Amino acid sequence: MPVTMSQAFIDNFLGNSPKWFKIAILLFLVINPIIFYINPFVAGWLLVVEFIFTLAMALKCYPLQPGGLLAIEAVIIGMTSPSQVLHEIEANLEVLLLLIFMVAGIYFMKQLLLFVFTKMITKIRSKIVVSLMFCIASAFLSAFLDALTVIAVIIAVAVGFYSIYHKVASGKTFSDDHDHTSDHHGEGHSLCQDELEAFRGFLRNLLMHAGIGTALGGVCTMVGEPQNLIIAAQANWQFGEFAIRMSPVTVPVFFAGIATCFLVEKFAIFGYGQQLPDAVHKILVDYSTHEDAHRTNHDKIKLVIQAFVGVWLIAGLALHLASVGLIGLSVIIFTTAFNGVTNEHQLGKAFEEALPFTALLAVFFAVVAVIIDQQLFAPVIHWALSYQGNTQLVIFYIANGLLSMVSDNVFVGTVYINEVKAALLDGQITRDQFDLLAVAINTGTNLPSVATPNGQAAFLFLLTSAIAPLIRLSYGRMVWMALPYTIVLSIVGVLAIETGYLSDMTQYFYDSHLLIHHSAAEAAKGVIGAH
Repeated sequence: MPVTMSQAFIDNFLGNSPKWFKIAILLFLVINPIIFYINPFVAGWLLVVEFIFTLAMALKCYPLQPGGLLAIEAVIIGMTSPSQVLHEIEANLEVLLLLIFMVAGIYFMKQLLLFVFTKMITKIRSKIVVSLMFCIASAFLSAFLDALTVIAVIIAVAVGFYSIYHKVASGKTFSDDHDHTSDHHGEGHSLCQDELEAFRGFLRNLLMHAGIGTALGGVCTMVGEPQNLIIAAQANWQFGEFAIRMSPVTVPVFFAGIATCFLVEKFAIFGYGQQLPDAVHKILVDYSTHEDAHRTNHDKIKLVIQAFVGVWLIAGLALHLASVGLIGLSVIIFTTAFNGVTNEHQLGKAFEEALPFTALLAVFFAVVAVIIDQQLFAPVIHWALSYQGNTQLVIFYIANGLLSMVSDNVFVGTVYINEVKAALLDGQITRDQFDLLAVAINTGTNLPSVATPNGQAAFLFLLTSAIAPLIRLSYGRMVWMALPYTIVLSIVGVLAIETGYLSDMTQYFYDSHLLIHHSAAEAAKGVIGAH
């Protein structure tokens, strides 16, 4: 029978997505204007829930299309304005540049990354030790680099491992051109379905440990997450002071996170404890041996160049020599110029991974614009400010955490610190209480937000990356695997804030500043007296 126009429309709409999902999105588009006419505040929260639903269905349909339709409709019916959306995008330009250039830069360093991590996997057979190394390394790097940069590195490594397996399992052999998806045929290995599933589980474990590691390290310093920079600017804290002020919370949380990593692997709970199959380990060992034996001087100098660029990357970001995106652009230029990548099509491949997510993030900022214009968070902020002392700190921590689970932690942190700064300027709170609230806001947006992929940009990037469907990493599975970390990090964080140790640290800083200012004044008097 010929297909009717209505059937053709439904078939084409959102492509191969489930029919019920297509109907749900169309239903959202119909009811949103009606609800907005009745109650704009309810309609705003409904839009947030709908957008989260599109994120949860990321493996069935990329969220850009359904989420984008919802965002465009929100602008059309007046929930926000195009100028407000543009303002949010402009305010987050550094994050967009980071995605466009830094992720592409990492693509051109994948040979070095694959070399280092392959050695790690092949030399260390203990899954617990490997998991701890991935978690700790991610935490360390995230303290100096942006979490998105770190997770892009780990994704590149995981894709490299999977490509090696896929080539061999498809009956191909290792070629000496370092193209891990080449069509060089020959005698290969074959893996059974159980081994494939175990390998997928192994990669899922490492990626989740690394993702949690970015949160553990990202909360510690002012460069770890974008909202940290905003909070540090409002509080007028420098790198060292920020790290020390956060330490009463971040230090116990870090050790609790590492302990959780050990325990979930030791007892193989929440989807962890998947071992690397012996057949896959043999493939990786054979690959490493083959690469070592066939590595030419051209290949070796490429690794050396990438290592030097890696040093520049860490130094440039740690010393804030330029914005993260511009440093990423310099990484692209250095690695391609000195490694002979000068073809436009070769360059284009590096941008394929990040640009869809960059477009999705721009849509997300449209939803953030709705949150601002409809003042969805205002009641929570006013309620939290009505409390005093440590209770106020705990409420801010919990409120930030809960809102960061369903929204973007950068936005939540920005809104809260601006409101608290306004309260300080109005005389509603003291400077000491402001400093404590700044710590509560920073840790609240960074730690409980690991609960969901939409809470942290690094997690969302992982969920929508090319590796996620290959290793069966869905939204629900990420939430489940993050659950033990969410519980432990949230509880340890709130206990650290509630105990009052934070107040003691603030008093220590207050006394230290008085001592520094007093010593400076005495020194100035001495200089004047000498003259």
